[in-house]
Amino acid sequence: MKPTGEGNDGAKASESSDGMESATGEPTSGIILVDKPSGVTSHDVVAAVRSGLSMRRVGHAGTLDPMATGLLVVGFGQATRLLTVIVGHDKTYKATIRLGLGTTTDDADGDLLPVRPGAAQRVDELTAQGLQDLINGCFTGWIEQVPDAFSAIKVNGRRAYDLARAGQKVKLEPRRIRIASFRLLDFRRVDLPDLGVKVVDADVEVTCSSGTYIRALARDLGEHLDLGGHLTALRRIRVGSFDLENSDLASRVLGGHVVPHTYRNRQGQTVVRSRMVLDRDRQAMLDGSLSLVQAARMTMPVLNLDAEQAARVANGGFLDLSVTGPTAALAGPEGRQRLAAILVPSPRGGAKPDVVFRPEA
Repeated sequence: MKPTGEGNDGAKASESSDGMESATGEPTSGIILVDKPSGVTSHDVVAAVRSGLSMRRVGHAGTLDPMATGLLVVGFGQATRLLTVIVGHDKTYKATIRLGLGTTTDDADGDLLPVRPGAAQRVDELTAQGLQDLINGCFTGWIEQVPDAFSAIKVNGRRAYDLARAGQKVKLEPRRIRIASFRLLDFRRVDLPDLGVKVVDADVEVTCSSGTYIRALARDLGEHLDLGGHLTALRRIRVGSFDLENSDLASRVLGGHVVPHTYRNRQGQTVVRSRMVLDRDRQAMLDGSLSLVQAARMTMPVLNLDAEQAARVANGGFLDLSVTGPTAALAGPEGRQRLAAILVPSPRGGAKPDVVFRPEA
């Protein structure tokens, strides 16, 4: 659930803060916003940032498929401990759904499934208004969704996509998700002469809760229409308050490109795979990062602690404060504040520190 309350609105990337710089003045913790290119995994992005910063402690908030592009929120240093809050925020995607053909993976990376009998006529009969009406009636609000078999969900300790790629049947339980907005942006009929079929390509924008699979939306739309459906493009443009279309953040967004990487595996075989190369050097990455305080203000409500409260929190102590969800506790004088802890409601009343951040020299 997205936290609400003080500090959640009005935070800007340009504000000064800190408590995140080393003795040399370099940030030791922070959030980097990456515009992931297609063709690499989220892990590849983390590896590129880890190498670019020469830091081991790097992670991301929310996996993007290799085919997908867009916003990946990456944390380094102590900011990796903010990622568990960020990953739970709602997200916005732009996608193209192809109706009339399904694939084995529900996206363009999979093998095509056979065209369904009568699909050509149903494609001809489908209208933009009819599709939007279906979306409004069946795919908006709280719905049950069965995640994609090629998702990263763990089944008995193994990723679903590993089991699916190994040819094993994967059964995942439905999840309750919330689609806040599902808008049809464009509707066009497309002839695919190489396949001898006609399809509908629908450009959409979806704002949804964490845990929503856009591939599964494409699959289920195709099922409702008895046409089959899959994604041909997917781009994430927002995670909570981190928004690629926010002009205040534009200069901070880190891009990259994909290059082939050749290496020998443990079996002595030559392997070629894609690797991400970042478009900025180490100093530019650090200069463009968001501090712990800046990121916390954009992620959750904020409370200011006095010296006594800060000392108590540092030792794991409870506070007689009312919080309704994850709340950033800041310590120190204005202009030199640092993130002291993330507070959560205590079962016995008040607030308790869920995560404590050490001061960074």
